[in-house]
Formats: sequence, C-alpha cells, structure tokens
Amino acid sequence: MFQERSCEGVMDKATEEPAGKRTDVPVKGEAAIKPEFLTTKEKFHGFVDSEWRGPKGDKASENDKVEETKVAPPVEPDTKKLKLDSEESNKSGKPDGKRIRGQNKSRPHTKPTTYDEKRLCLSVLQDNRECPFGDKCHFHHDIAEYMATKPADIRESCYLHDTFGKCAFGLTCRFAKAHTTPDFKTMENAELIKACEGKTPVKNSLSKDLQNRLRKRSVSFKKSAEYLKTLSDNRDKREERGNGEMTKDPPVKTIGPLTDVDVIKLRPCEKKQVDFQDKLYLAPLTTCGNLPFRRVCKRFGADITCGEMAMCTNLLQGQQSEWALLKRHESEDVFGVQVEGCFPDTMTRCAELINNNTDVDFVDINSGCPIDLVYKKGGGCGLMTRTRKFEQIIKGMNYVLDVPLTVKIRTGVQEKSNIAHKLIPEMKKWGVSMITLHGRSREQRYTKLADWDYITTCSKLASPVPLFGNGDILSYEDAMKARETGVSGIMIARGALIKPWIFTEIKESRHWDISSNERLDILRDFTNFGLEHWGSDTRGVEKIRTFMLEWLSFMCRYIPVGLLERVPQKINERPPYYMGRNYLESLMASQHVGDWVRISEMLLGPVPTNFNFLPKHKANAYK
Repeated sequence: MFQERSCEGVMDKATEEPAGKRTDVPVKGEAAIKPEFLTTKEKFHGFVDSEWRGPKGDKASENDKVEETKVAPPVEPDTKKLKLDSEESNKSGKPDGKRIRGQNKSRPHTKPTTYDEKRLCLSVLQDNRECPFGDKCHFHHDIAEYMATKPADIRESCYLHDTFGKCAFGLTCRFAKAHTTPDFKTMENAELIKACEGKTPVKNSLSKDLQNRLRKRSVSFKKSAEYLKTLSDNRDKREERGNGEMTKDPPVKTIGPLTDVDVIKLRPCEKKQVDFQDKLYLAPLTTCGNLPFRRVCKRFGADITCGEMAMCTNLLQGQQSEWALLKRHESEDVFGVQVEGCFPDTMTRCAELINNNTDVDFVDINSGCPIDLVYKKGGGCGLMTRTRKFEQIIKGMNYVLDVPLTVKIRTGVQEKSNIAHKLIPEMKKWGVSMITLHGRSREQRYTKLADWDYITTCSKLASPVPLFGNGDILSYEDAMKARETGVSGIMIARGALIKPWIFTEIKESRHWDISSNERLDILRDFTNFGLEHWGSDTRGVEKIRTFMLEWLSFMCRYIPVGLLERVPQKINERPPYYMGRNYLESLMASQHVGDWVRISEMLLGPVPTNFNFLPKHKANAYK
C-alpha cells in the first residue's frame, strides 16, 4: 500500500545550520535527538510536502493538486509556549499574566452523516421492499443511480466480509465491490457465517426494550430505594434532633444504635473478587479510549481495561451514545466501566442499572475529572471536597453492586493543598476495593510532573487496599521506578496514546525501536477494529478517521529510539523537528493536522470535500 522512500539523500541538506540558528544545540524542554537527524521547521515540511506529491516534485499532476485542496487544514491554534517563555508572554499584552483558556471551544463539529450527500433508502437495503414513504422519501431507491454517485471503493477487499462471511452494510459498504455481483446482489460466505454463529464478540449493548423502559421511567431500582430510604430516615432524625424534638422509643428493644453500617454493609465474600495486584491498567481515556483502541492495547499486553467516562444521568435516560461507552469486547478479560455523577440517588441507581444489565468486572467512580463542565456541578474532582456526598455515593453504590467498586482521584483540587492522604483512610472504611491516584492536582493539569513521592505516601496509607499510581509513564524504566514506590499496580494514560506498545516494553523490560511500517500496521489494525465497531459505510469510515486523527495528535509525539541521544524519551519533552530514517517515519513525526489526514488517507481513502478537523486538546498542529 505504501512505499517507503529513504531520507538519506535529503539528510545532509536538511541538517545544515541555517543563518543565525544552530539545530544541534539542545533546547530546554526538548528531547535530545542525534544531531544528524535534526532539521528546521521549513525544511521538514518542505521535504514532507514534496515527497508526498511523488518524484514529480513541483510538477505534480492536476489530480494531485485536486487531492491537495481537499486536505486544506482549518486555521490552526497558536503554538503552545514553553514555560521558559512565560515572562515574555506576560509582557505581550495578556492581562495580569493570566493564560488564555479555551482556545478550541469553537472547534468544528462535523457530523459523519453530512458526508453522505444522498443515502440509499432502508427499504431497498432490507430485501428491496416497498418504501412506506413513497414519493416523499428523500433517499435513493434506484440502486444503479446510487452506485453511480457513490464515492469510489477504498480497497478491493472488505474486512467484514473476509472475517465474518458477510457484510451487514451491503451496497452502502465502502468496500462493496468485494461482495457485490454485477446485478447488485450481496454475496455471502456460508462457511465463515457458520463458524461465527452463536458468537457475541461485543457485550453490554443497550436493548430497545431497556431503552424504552428507561425513557418511560418504568425500570425498578429496588435496592437503590432501600439504601436511599436509610439516607432520608437518617436525615429526618438529624432534623428532629436539631429542632429539639423528642424521638419515640423503638417498639423493639435493641442493643446499641442502628447505624448505616448495619443496614448497607455487604459481606466481602458476596462480592466478586478481582486480582488487581501488579497489573498494567489502561486508563479510561475520554474520546481516544474507545473499544477499537482498547483492543489494540490488549494485543500489546494491557491487563486491565476500562470504558470511557460515562455520565450517570445520560445512562439513566437511555442515551444510546452514552451506553456505547459501556461496550466490552471479548478480548477484554478484566474490564470495568467508569461513571461520573455528583448525587447519591443518581449514582446508586446507575450502579444498580449497570449491575443488572451489563457484564463488567468492576465499576469505577471518576472523582478526578478536572474539566469545568463536570467540576462546577460538584462531580469529578469536586467530589473530593464534598466528603459527605462522596461517602453516601460510595456506600450506596457498594450496596447495590455485586462487583468491586473502585475510585480514581487526584492529589487534590488546589496545587499546593493535597487532600488525597486525608480521603484515603476514609475511603477504606467506606468499602472501596481499589484506589487509583493521579499524581497531580486539578489546578496543575499537565504543567508539572506527577508527584510520585506523594503517591508513595498514599500507597502506605491505603494498605491493604490496592492503590494504583498514575502519571508520566512512557517507558519501562519509568514503570520500574513507579513499582519501587510500593504501589500495587500502574495505570497508563497518555503513554499508551503516544506508544500503545508500552505494555510490551514494560513486560519485556526493553526499549522497542519500532519501525514506521510496524506503526502503520497498528493503525491498520485500529482501522479494521473500527470497521467492526462503527461500520464500513461512509458514516462509519469517517467516524474511524476522526478517532484516528485524535489519536495521531498524540502519537506524533513519539520519537523513535534509534534517533535519541539519550534513551528513554521523557513524557514532558517535546520533539524538535527531525528527519526520520525513511519518509514514512518523517511523516509520522509531523505535528501538522494536514499530515495526519494524509496518514489516514493511506488506510481510509481520500477525505470528503467538506472534511474539517481540529484536535480536541491544544496540540502543536502548525506548519
């Protein structure tokens, strides 16, 4: 599919020193790369662009120029300034030296449905029956006309047809010629279909029946009601005591007072047991931690996986998009779901809903999310400062769950005011089965390194409850140092986005100088998994592309081991401009969004004419 071109002929010119600037002088905050690979921004992009057009160089054909106009990137955000430049930036007009926030709030939100100009009617797809809408229907009914206007096939073979024996997307598939006869009939492979019979590779889908019952509010939450009644009874008693009213004696003599613990405690032997000890845990990553990405990480040795953060209120309303975050692939042997909420009633009901309708090994409470949307409601990091509510949520969820309840927290909210060490002993009493601690506060975000000394202190306080450490792990050496702190296991987040093969490196205690072709194969696997998960029609293909581009905005930070002067690469070091050992390696090093689009086109074909993309996080996607 892709022919590598050597960069040797370009290397000498690319590494020449430009006037007034040396490229081999290390800059603070940048990774140390061997001088022979270093180049300048202009020469790097000049080389990547010229090689992309092919050996014709500037004499590219008209078709090439047309393709190039399709990939025109949107206006990029300004380059992220290094911390060294903060003093200069304060002088340049920012009021009171405050950082400008929310640069990407107006990013484009193009729905994948807009890429289909006119779709084929479902009545035609479903056994070619008569359309109930007749002339009022806005979709295609003439198959020949639809096939003539449909975008060209991406490849000659269809992954879904080759794997499962049939493609559910039929004529709308972007690989349709592989399984369509000249008279537009869909072909099937009977042997493969029989081999796949009875298998359900993906669990935890939302059924129509459950969705309807959730929307009509007819789902029973019996155990949640029991627990919430104890909360209201206790509140009434406190109010009576506060008002000075006398309470009546109980009709039955009891020994000692009846407490919450007596009512809601679940014996440990009744809980499903999960061995968390010394495992590698792939963090629940919003947007990028989707099911196809988790499958990639499982192949490389991740032990524990967790679904993306799901809002408990959306789950209770039966929102299909939120329930999609709970889906579990058969390869995920230890799998949990992460929920976010700020009230005991909704969180307890949500836990009971998950317990009764999904197959999970544990449920995780997100009390570390730093974003304003969650924090200002009192969820995420906000729970760490609302200990009474936090206690009620943990006890309530524990009461209704048959699986372990885990919690993910940060060091605190304010940068210089750690509170995790005060919360951890309390959470042990509340019945938490495992704690994950991200070694930064909400205010810090990623401005400083994770505080592993503090994580060490907290892991001793948490014992015997397992505590996982999280923050700044990008190599097996980082993982070894983390294990020396006494944590029960390691959670990996950005490290897995930058290099998903990190799990293999840690388990094999080595630095893997992975080739650019191997990295492209990883993206190809992600594409195939995405076709299974999101579909092979235009809508599915463009959804895969969007998630791939979000991932590439992290993956471009990886620097090949063979190019580094000092191994390993540190997570807080930004890559300077460098030439790879071949053209594909150079292309993958680009931090420009247009080059990420080019990589996606190798696997998913040309982008639609109205395609637009800007990454969620503030990446250095500039040219």
